[in-house]
Amino acid sequence: MLATSYFYVTPLSDQKESKALEQFDNNTISIEPDTNVIKVALLLDTSNSMDGLIDQAKSQLWELVNELSYAKCKHESKPSLQIALYEYGNDRLNAREGFIRQVNAFSNDLDEISKNLFGLTTNGGNEYCGKVIQVSLDQLDWGADKNDLNLIFIAGNEPFDQGPVRYQDASLNACEKDVTINTIFCGNYNTGAQTHWKDGAESAKGTYIAINHDKRTVHVPSPYDQAILEKNKALNNTYIGYGRLAEDKMALQIQQDANANEYGQANAVKRAVSKSSHFYKNSSWDLVDAEKEADFSYEELDDNDLPNELKGKSTSEIKAYIATKRKEREKIQKEIAQLNSKRIAYVAEQTKKDDNQLRNAMVEAIKTQAKKKNYTWE
Repeated sequence: MLATSYFYVTPLSDQKESKALEQFDNNTISIEPDTNVIKVALLLDTSNSMDGLIDQAKSQLWELVNELSYAKCKHESKPSLQIALYEYGNDRLNAREGFIRQVNAFSNDLDEISKNLFGLTTNGGNEYCGKVIQVSLDQLDWGADKNDLNLIFIAGNEPFDQGPVRYQDASLNACEKDVTINTIFCGNYNTGAQTHWKDGAESAKGTYIAINHDKRTVHVPSPYDQAILEKNKALNNTYIGYGRLAEDKMALQIQQDANANEYGQANAVKRAVSKSSHFYKNSSWDLVDAEKEADFSYEELDDNDLPNELKGKSTSEIKAYIATKRKEREKIQKEIAQLNSKRIAYVAEQTKKDDNQLRNAMVEAIKTQAKKKNYTWE
């Protein structure tokens, strides 16, 4: 039997003060394509008792993204991140499909993921863990690159062996696809172990975790928060929307800033830091990001798709405008990284115990499993 780690949530070690600066300097402005991918599928129980779990996920998304942004592959490049989201165990979902819904497939659109996460609501239902795992294995594109890190995190509080699909069979299929399953039981550790959540992780080379899902997330404020939020406003102004998606996507960007702020200013700060990282890409509607893509062509730009300030402009004028915005963005990103470095150090001094249980548990599991594929963190 493969060895598996089981633990209560423990505080993460202090991050190095220089981490945020290195993350920016090494990769934020790189135009080299990402060679490896961290793929994380979140399978969340949205039955009546899971309001606390959903709240933790909403409040800790950006901190998780930030921690993953510090990862390096064995060749020292930065991996990209894709997140998929499923809900299960909700009576409002289709019974014929096992009370399961794919909220979004693998995506690097962090604003869209945030919107979908904030759109989740709870309702009583039947929780079929084996079924939702198998559905995610069948529906998602897990790829075949052995250097990719493929992870499922399934969270809930009902017995793991309910439903029409045996979790043991789903676990075997996961192993065949090189997917690791981590189980998060929302409740007492021993209760979760007795109801097969521990075995669910062990059978797929993953980590069994027990959390208090009703515990409120603690976000520690710092003297640098307001300055970072001001930089975030300036960062938003560097986006050059184009195409039919632009108006809606720019509005979505602002809305997700507001959603993050619902959980406090410190959480909004963490989203701002995420937006300054290499994970935050908007090439489908932003010309600054789009220009980095290999298939981008100035000649194919339709004047009708351009913002008012670029309509009727020559290619050289458009290039100059994008270059100006790119330079402005890179400067703001670096300033956010510098402020965040100071924020991390300040929070580490003020915090004796890190109570962000869900984030801690997920990051600890990811780091442990990533080591097997030569991923590293400073």
